Amino acid sequence: MNDPSQQFQAIPAGEKYKLAAQDAFDPFSWAITGIYAGVAQWGDNYAGYGQGAQGYAKRYGAAFADGAIGSFMTEAVFPTLLHQDSRYFRMGEGRAWKRVGYAVTRVVVTHSDRGNWQFNTSEIAGNAAAAGIANLYYPRGSRGLDETLEKFAVNVVSDAGFNVLKEFWPDMRRKILHKE
Repeated sequence: MNDPSQQFQAIPAGEKYKLAAQDAFDPFSWAITGIYAGVAQWGDNYAGYGQGAQGYAKRYGAAFADGAIGSFMTEAVFPTLLHQDSRYFRMGEGRAWKRVGYAVTRVVVTHSDRGNWQFNTSEIAGNAAAAGIANLYYPRGSRGLDETLEKFAVNVVSDAGFNVLKEFWPDMRRKILHKE
């Protein structure tokens, strides 16, 4: 998250990769991956992985790969190639619904490295690439066009949801935890 009062400054490619790595290997990401794998196991999603500890481990590994590949594609690879900035800049003030709308639309609008607003090709292409790559490691019955499109949609909607969390987390933290 970034302080909205800061003037926009582009970041070099190396910093984009560093931020992607931080997101991919953040403890919060490990926890979310564990929950996702548990829900997938409970629902017997990706049945080709089986059940038990081995099935859970395979689901966890696939979910971790999904997150890490998605982070690198949307925050480093495509932003570097397309000269876009994948960072989320908070609105920080205003009516709640306006802030929610702002946060959600950042999956389709982003800064260029020059600071101009533009279509967030990095988000869309990065999530499409990540969803396609997932066909390499999901079980045979869980691959194909329908599954790829579903993963793509889930990735984009999840990113929009996490933007909402990024928008409001400082406010929630201050009110709930009484911390700045």
